[in-house]
Amino acid sequence: MTDQPFLTDVQTLRARARAHIENGAVTAGYRAQRETVVKLLNEALATEIVCVLRYRRHHFMAQGINAQSVAAEFLVHANEEQQHADQIAARIVQLGGEPDFSPEGLLTRSHAEYVEGKDLVEMIKEDLVAERIAIDSYREMVAWLGNNDSTTRRMLEGILAMEEEHADDLAGMLAEMTA
Repeated sequence: MTDQPFLTDVQTLRARARAHIENGAVTAGYRAQRETVVKLLNEALATEIVCVLRYRRHHFMAQGINAQSVAAEFLVHANEEQQHADQIAARIVQLGGEPDFSPEGLLTRSHAEYVEGKDLVEMIKEDLVAERIAIDSYREMVAWLGNNDSTTRRMLEGILAMEEEHADDLAGMLAEMTA
């Protein structure tokens, strides 16, 4: 065991808190590469925005015998993806960055694609592919962050859990539609 104290002494904590106060939540103890984290979060933001748009289109374009229930699920997913986008944008601002909502280059920044799908089964498949991309992207970001930015990591872990639920929902719908 080490003789080093668990916490920094109070006087040092107070002095560090007063230094660079304009940086808000980003203190000297922040260990991640802030610029890289903001870049990754802007890519995640673009991914969520693309997913919102794709789900909303699918909600309105759903047709067929199962369309009403599937369209309702698309709308739920769209709203949850919007919540993710809002969380990510807020975290970018906390880190001293600027969330990139510009439509220009949106698909380039996004990890997911915007594929319309010509029928309900194709729509479900494309949404499932996008969820699987998001799952792998978020899993890699979480691993990369490690303990260097626990707040962003926990936020992404929560979003990742929701994306896994979405993928599970879509896989179930797809199985029902193709059975």
